[in-house]
Order: sequence, then structure tokens, then C-alpha cells
Amino acid sequence: MINAIRSELRKYFTTRLWWGMAIGMVVAGALAAAFFAFTFLRLATVDGGSDVPFDLDPTQIANTVYTAALPSGIYVLPLTIGVLQIGGEYRHKTITSTFLTTPRRLRALFAKAIALVIIAVLNGLGCLVGSVLAGATTIQLLGGDPFPALEVLRSLSMLLLVMVVWALIGLGAGILIPNQVAALLIAIGLAWMVEPFIAIGLSFWDWGAQNLLQFFPTQATSAVVNNVDFVAMGAARLEWWAAALILLAYALILAGLGIWRASREDVS
Repeated sequence: MINAIRSELRKYFTTRLWWGMAIGMVVAGALAAAFFAFTFLRLATVDGGSDVPFDLDPTQIANTVYTAALPSGIYVLPLTIGVLQIGGEYRHKTITSTFLTTPRRLRALFAKAIALVIIAVLNGLGCLVGSVLAGATTIQLLGGDPFPALEVLRSLSMLLLVMVVWALIGLGAGILIPNQVAALLIAIGLAWMVEPFIAIGLSFWDWGAQNLLQFFPTQATSAVVNNVDFVAMGAARLEWWAAALILLAYALILAGLGIWRASREDVS
């Protein structure tokens, strides 16, 4: 198993994808954190934030600033990595060599999933470095408190969980949709465009449909890190631990179905 995991990590880190994604994570995290820090602290100084439709206490500001890259769409990057981790094998016909090298398919697939978890955590750490450095600096320069409560540290750690979950969702999508291009378009389209538009549409309804929003992957993502959610403003929201369980369920179901299918299908 160790050799199989090492092999999967080598496949990723011997391509230019790894440093491109790492740079993207750091830059996106830094830009989003600096922008939200400046915006929120300016809003908090206008009439004491009385006209703002959400809480602007220092802890909420810090949570949202350091995880601002998530609602900005950075979860699409680990999703993409997850799809490419297996989709590239199907596209370039190397999946046969992978299964011949590790004849026990489940071992090979679980090694791929474990390697993907490691990759997602490393990329998440890069995002956190950029977010915390830029966000804390901006908050400090504007006279705010960069770390007002321990809850902020919990939100930072949950960001890593979110990265892992979206990567595993991508892995499942990459297996269930063997065509790599189709898998990328469908997975990214659903996560980044279709679901937010559905959420916006449901947010205008006065009946119980709004309560469905809290079970959507992107809405659960915001709840896990206690981020201000502009799309579902005023709708019901899960507690962070419940939202984390919802996200894990999405990941386990999709990745589990994908691994089950890949372990049984014929490849050539």
C-alpha cells in the first residue's frame, strides 16, 4: 500500500500541475482575504455596521476573511485535481498499467484516494498561508483584531477538511464519468454555476424550499467554516459539525460509488 501511495504522489508531483495549483491556491487565498478584509472592515465602520444584513463581530469577520477563497470558488481547484487524478489515467490509457502494477484494484484505488487526501491537504495549507498572511496583515493595518477567538483556528482547520472533501468528490466524478473533459465540464459546471443559480432561485421563495439550501454542497461548505453566505442570506443554516457530516456524505457516496465501479469494470 505504501508503494502504491508513493507511486500516486509521484504521478502528481512530477508534472507541472502541482506547482501551478499550489501557486493558484496561495494567490487566490491572498487576494480573496485582502479584498474581504478591506470590505468588511469598511462596512463595520459605517454607522457601526447597523445597515449590514449580517453579523460583523470580529470573530465573524476573521472567519470570513481567512476562508474567503471558498465562496470565491477555490473549491473548484481540488475538485479539478480529483477529476484529473483518475481522469488522466482513463484519457491516456494508463489505468491498465496502474492495475497491472497493483493487481488488487481496491488497493490501487484506495492508494489513489489516500494520495489525493495528502495532495488536497498540502494545497489547502498553501491557501491558508496566503489567506492568513494577506488577511491578518490587512486587518491589522485597518485597526482590527486578526485572531479574536479560538473559533478562528477551528475554521482554518475545517478549510483543510473542505479541500479534502471536494477533491474526493472530484475523484468520484472522474471515475463515474470516464471521459476526462466531460467529467471536468460537468463537475465544475454543477458546482460553480448550476448549484449557485439554483440556490439564488430558491432564495426568492417564501416556502420551505429555502431550507433545502443548507444541504447543498457549496452552502454546507460555507457553514463548515462559518463563512458569511451572501447567496443564502436569511435561509436556515446547519451547524458546522452537521454541515461537515453532509459534505463527508457527498464525498463518501461519490468516491465510494466510483471506487466500486472501477474495481469491477473491464479496462483496456
